[in-house]
Amino acid sequence: MYSKSGITLYLALLSMVAGAVAAPDLEEVVVTAQKRPEPMREVPISVATLTSEQLAYMFAGGEDILGLAARVPGLYAESSNGRGAPRFYIRGLGNVDFDLAASQPVSVVMDDLVMENVILKSFPLFDVNRAEVIRGPQGTLFGRNTTAGIVKFATEQPGFEQDGYLNIMGGQLDGWKAEGAVGGTVVDGSFAVRASFLSNNRGNWVGNGISGQDDTMGHYEDNAYRLQGLLKINDNWSALLGFQERSLDGSSSFFRANVFTTGKSGLNAFYDRGWVFYDEGDGNPQSIDINTVSLRVGFDDDDIAFTSITALQEGEYASKGDIDGGFAGGPGFIPFQAVTEDRADIRQFTQELRVNGSEGLLDWHLGAYYFDSELDVTTIDGFYGLTTVRHSNTSWAVYAQLGYHLTDRLTLAAGLRHTDDKRDLTVGEQNVDSFALSIGAATIQDYDPVAVSDSQQSWDVSANYRMTENTSLFARIAEGFRAQSIQGRDIAFEGLPSVADSEDIISYEAGYKADWFENRARFNLAVFYYKVDDLQLSAIGGANNGNSLLNADRGNGKGAEMDLEWALTDRLSIWAGVGWVNTEIRDRGLETATCGSGACTVTNPTRENALGTTVASINGNPFQAAPEMTANISLHYSHPWRSGEIYFHTDWAFQGDTQMALYDAVEFETSSQFEGGVRLAYINSERTLEAALFGRNITDEDNIKGFIDFNNNTDSLTSHVSGDLRSSTASSDTAVNCSRDSDRGA
Repeated sequence: MYSKSGITLYLALLSMVAGAVAAPDLEEVVVTAQKRPEPMREVPISVATLTSEQLAYMFAGGEDILGLAARVPGLYAESSNGRGAPRFYIRGLGNVDFDLAASQPVSVVMDDLVMENVILKSFPLFDVNRAEVIRGPQGTLFGRNTTAGIVKFATEQPGFEQDGYLNIMGGQLDGWKAEGAVGGTVVDGSFAVRASFLSNNRGNWVGNGISGQDDTMGHYEDNAYRLQGLLKINDNWSALLGFQERSLDGSSSFFRANVFTTGKSGLNAFYDRGWVFYDEGDGNPQSIDINTVSLRVGFDDDDIAFTSITALQEGEYASKGDIDGGFAGGPGFIPFQAVTEDRADIRQFTQELRVNGSEGLLDWHLGAYYFDSELDVTTIDGFYGLTTVRHSNTSWAVYAQLGYHLTDRLTLAAGLRHTDDKRDLTVGEQNVDSFALSIGAATIQDYDPVAVSDSQQSWDVSANYRMTENTSLFARIAEGFRAQSIQGRDIAFEGLPSVADSEDIISYEAGYKADWFENRARFNLAVFYYKVDDLQLSAIGGANNGNSLLNADRGNGKGAEMDLEWALTDRLSIWAGVGWVNTEIRDRGLETATCGSGACTVTNPTRENALGTTVASINGNPFQAAPEMTANISLHYSHPWRSGEIYFHTDWAFQGDTQMALYDAVEFETSSQFEGGVRLAYINSERTLEAALFGRNITDEDNIKGFIDFNNNTDSLTSHVSGDLRSSTASSDTAVNCSRDSDRGA
């Protein structure tokens, strides 16, 4: 079979403002993990940061937000929805549910705006100042659905200095990317603006083996912009008005049939990166439109600061997939056709008010938060037709945090939040233009609205002890919760909606933070243990290709994370990290259906239930899609040359043993997956021009990320096509969806 080459070369030119080369002395890291700027050593939380330069290296080839996977210890990300709807995991906690209404225990925050829905989470990264990965429950300051942690981005803000940049990249597969920004003073000392944009493009590179056509799918056109205006009313008051918008048109995930062999792990001879076998699905198209309007009003003096953040976010999503992977003429046995289309309309309004200040030895923080969203999800199935459900979610919260400097070295802190959360599901159209309805295989059912609500308190206590000027110890106990969830996708297939109760987590962690060798090295270490009561899980697939929620009695996790940044010499720097986590589901009576075809090799105890379905006990299993280890390393070497300098940069990410299904099956386990990139560049002495040659996934890896185990035994492999030469592939015995970084960008 013909296989597309994974080798890709890119040329990038950066003008006006170039990325800086690593300095001999490390600058102090300031984070906002507690909603105020603080030196990282003084924050009693495990936090990892990524600079704008590091992000630029990672995303140079056009990768989407999934490029963050394993780039920070303890952080993982995957998706079966192309460049939309990413799923994040921190310390093993996440949610594999592919539905657009699924909740996640990892929150994504951009410029203090919570991107609650998975569609909003996919907004591309450009003109970003820094990223923070805040590990562990963050329920006190950030609210429900942060039981695992937060991925937090801060974009570049308007300033009164004129600045800007332009970055242009071109490569194989007709790939090209343009990114830039410009900003500065409009009214001296009073009004400044910043405008930034991103255009990410790739041509078709996947052929269809049934039609015999080469390069018919795999493209994307991903465009976004951001416009911000900063008004300084006086020395204390300011207002920041922001607009941002994204428009994506391209290919969604690809599904490749029978690429796993029963009883074995890994891809077989049916797998081919550059080909699929589709008789339906219209080429698996995907489109996303997102827009955000926000207003931030702030007051700040020496003793007190007030902030109001108001935002309205709206989005539309559509994708279609031939999920059987090739019924008519595809590889291997495929018993029936399966094509699904999903559409969604999302509206989200948020309002936050907060006040913080200091008085003597006391630091304090008070706030209130309101959230209101509506999500209409339409599922169109080839047999059951069109069905629409509406999810509504309203939540409000009040919170407070106090910090007390007990001594010059010891600071104690405590926080408390009360949250009230309400969710509703109503059913709209059913079985529209349905073949099943016309032959009597389906009926119009009367579904009662589903409504759930909960009120809970989240809290944390912590201590930070400064051992020396450059070293500190911290300890933290935190409790949080993920709000109750409603899943209505099964309604589209004549099923019933399902509900999961709120899950509660209590986490214990301790750590050490230090700057060594006269600020030439920075080291952070954290160890943790957590327990989740009523752990929310998603049972997906099986013989009926269902999607339902359930609660496990308990889930446990324990592990450690280490981050290191070290300027070894004036020219050579290293960034490295490793995270280890051991997770376990604890529920002796909990069972889930196994692969519908029976072709996967289940190693858990199984039985046949009263309905004749094979179910497996999952007690003692690790959490689904939770890598046991994540690790990363980057090296940066620079050398003076002519009127500037040349630098070489390489970065690598590693993912350890991962069980992709709730049940343990040989075919659905992965281990020792990795991906790396290199970059060779020249920067002139004024740092206004950079030319670079770079490559992504230079060892040409196929990294399996997920699966779909419905009952046609298609072992469908999803080609995620996330970045300019990052194509993710998914495979499974009984339909697997894997993500694979294949083509190399430079």
